[in-house]
Amino acid sequence: MTLLELLELLKHHLKLVVLLPIIFALGVGAYAYLFMGNTYTARVSMYVLTPIGDSNSLNTELSASQLLANDVATLIQSERVTADAADSLGLDDLSGFDISVTSETTTRVITCAVTGSDPRAAADVANAIAHSVSGVAQEVMDVQSVNVIDEAAAPSAPSGPNRPLYVAVGLMAGFFVAVAIVVLRDMLDTRVRPDELQELLGVPVIGRIPLIKEGK
Repeated sequence: MTLLELLELLKHHLKLVVLLPIIFALGVGAYAYLFMGNTYTARVSMYVLTPIGDSNSLNTELSASQLLANDVATLIQSERVTADAADSLGLDDLSGFDISVTSETTTRVITCAVTGSDPRAAADVANAIAHSVSGVAQEVMDVQSVNVIDEAAAPSAPSGPNRPLYVAVGLMAGFFVAVAIVVLRDMLDTRVRPDELQELLGVPVIGRIPLIKEGK
């Protein structure tokens, strides 16, 4: 089936192609806006302070400290750090929070983002992780300290979910389902149409007999 044939086929089923994406978008949108709760993201930034080395090897020390900062970023998501943070807050674990860490390759600044359903709780977890990782890093790594630059504050606006994106995905899904239904129906339809008859027999169609309903 060529693209032109597909477009012509969709044109004949325009009602389905238009209505089905709208139905999908409305359904997904209703679920996203009525049943999906807001999520909030709190961020805390930290600076990895490493022991001062020989000034003659400043470039080497800088590269080593940057690698050490990357190790600390990995350490933040370790079971030991998250368990210590949860214990300091009186929680069993941090399974209800999404924790992500970013570390730039050219600096020793680390940002930890914590996402949860409660803005205050997300900020408390982020700050607890920042304080917990400093002690663990000093114990297991050659790190002088991990200092907090900006403590996490409770966000005033939700960070998710991205409801318009859900609606757009529903719209696209409905369109693809509509196309699939149209194509499948066409493949299962074994009737020979007048234009196909001309191609099969190689003779022109010079007339058609309309279908006359009984009693008319």
